[in-house]
Amino acid sequence: MVKLPEGVDINNLIDDLRIFSWEAAEILLQYSQILKKSKDKANIIKNDNEKDPVTIADLEVNDLILKRMQCKYPNIGWKYLSEENAKVDLDNCDINSEWVWILDPLDGTKDFIQGTGNYAMHFALNYKNKPFLGVVLIPEKDELWISNGENVWCERRDHVNRKLNSFPNKSLCEMTLVTSKNHSNPTLMRLIDKVCFKNVLIMGSIGCKIASIIRGESDIYICLSLPYESSPKDWDFAAPEIILKTSGGAVTNLENEELSYEKSNFDQGGIIIASNNKKMHAELCFQIKEIIKKYDIYPLSIS
Repeated sequence: MVKLPEGVDINNLIDDLRIFSWEAAEILLQYSQILKKSKDKANIIKNDNEKDPVTIADLEVNDLILKRMQCKYPNIGWKYLSEENAKVDLDNCDINSEWVWILDPLDGTKDFIQGTGNYAMHFALNYKNKPFLGVVLIPEKDELWISNGENVWCERRDHVNRKLNSFPNKSLCEMTLVTSKNHSNPTLMRLIDKVCFKNVLIMGSIGCKIASIIRGESDIYICLSLPYESSPKDWDFAAPEIILKTSGGAVTNLENEELSYEKSNFDQGGIIIASNNKKMHAELCFQIKEIIKKYDIYPLSIS
């Protein structure tokens, strides 16, 4: 059994994550309301990169979480990897530790700017390159998903826990797929067409997608990154992975292998499949791979 670093109590740590997350929610909701009401978004958007925008909300939540954690746990030997710090200096990310916190202060920034409400904060603690515990905060739904490594639950600001659903066995054609709003591509669309899912939901933020699976609104998520193009990163998947795994689901690559974290570029490329049923997950991966091979949809040799 994995033990937290000396001096860290799991219950106290979860309490701190809860407090810090709801503080972050206040920041995100504040700027979300400003964006919805204001015609001038230039003062909130901090760069002109349409593919990878950054807002004041990203930066303020990043600073809040890192400062709160470093102040509360100054002498613990864990390290921190955040999306915003990595954007500034990818080569200077110190993650040479058994314990690494991985932060995405605002997953779904495009949706945040567009006002869809499909954005989240991810914060996970990795142990030896695997997610150990974490939170996914979805402010617009008043949801804080928490995994302590053994169980997962959803809290609202009034501390009422959301009851989780059980997941029935389904075939691929009976499943509802949740897929990307702003990061789709023709190859993924062709795969979705050939699988013939019962229904397809379009949604931003990986955290929001994974939460939709746990709620029972969807059953499966497929992330497909084209070779030699941009891929999701560690901070996109670490926290969503641990909340889905501890709810009874699975997140793997197409070969049903666990995701590998903290590589030099932090990429999570190729094809990643998240489903609500770990017992069926290997078979789902196999079936999707066979469809890809049959219709020559994706170059499996480099996935």
